[in-house]
Amino acid sequence: MLPDYHFHTDFSGDSSTPITAQIKRAIELGMESLCVTDHHDYDVECPIDFTLDIDRYMKTMPLLKEEYKGRIDLRIGIELGLQTHLKDYFDWLLSAFSFDFIIGSTHFVNKKDTAYPEFFEGREERDAYLQYFQTTLDNVRNLDHYDVAGHIDYVVRYGPNKSRFYSYEGYQDILDEILRTIIERGKGIECNTAGFRKGIGQPNPCIPILKRYRELGGEILTIGSDAHVPQDLGADFQRSRDLLLECGFSYYTEFKERKPEFKPL
Repeated sequence: MLPDYHFHTDFSGDSSTPITAQIKRAIELGMESLCVTDHHDYDVECPIDFTLDIDRYMKTMPLLKEEYKGRIDLRIGIELGLQTHLKDYFDWLLSAFSFDFIIGSTHFVNKKDTAYPEFFEGREERDAYLQYFQTTLDNVRNLDHYDVAGHIDYVVRYGPNKSRFYSYEGYQDILDEILRTIIERGKGIECNTAGFRKGIGQPNPCIPILKRYRELGGEILTIGSDAHVPQDLGADFQRSRDLLLECGFSYYTEFKERKPEFKPL
């Protein structure tokens, strides 16, 4: 099975799953490699503490990597919550710690969690989506502290109507600018299969965005389930592999020491 490059454990504030449970599940599924990407959203306002205990995390990961050596190639990743005012902090973080892979995700807008209904209150859904996409564009334009941009249309998972009135064409100008910026900066995107489980009926980003990314020359593409429990690890990967082939991709990407490794789909 394709390796999962986006999932969470009890190092993340929104998961209670021991990391060993996720690793064992990956081995059961036949994954040859796996990249842990626990949350680190720093300086935000949220009922959940998404601040990663990085010292403990970075002490634990190499031990697990060695423990499971020969059974699975464990890569050490992180999902950074991008915010432009954190540039200096990210500079320090990535000079102090070494990762195999970094997802750069937009979860918060003006420190507010876009997964909560309050983000949408008192305005049109379209305005909320546009603000989210503008924030994403600002993040990928001004920050270099990531390898792939996570679930580009993540906000749609939590909109009042989810994807009912949402389409790539409705936001094409800003979405194309996001994609072009990512490509120009030598970064990639992910195919996040959680959209299938979150009532959208397709991954994040949606299929037209994946196609457009490929049309614009995008090459770096990871695949992740965004699993917080073992039963979701690798979920809908075969389905996603088929649609990625239809979108024009012939390979996906793994990362080691922040360097992309291209593998055939």
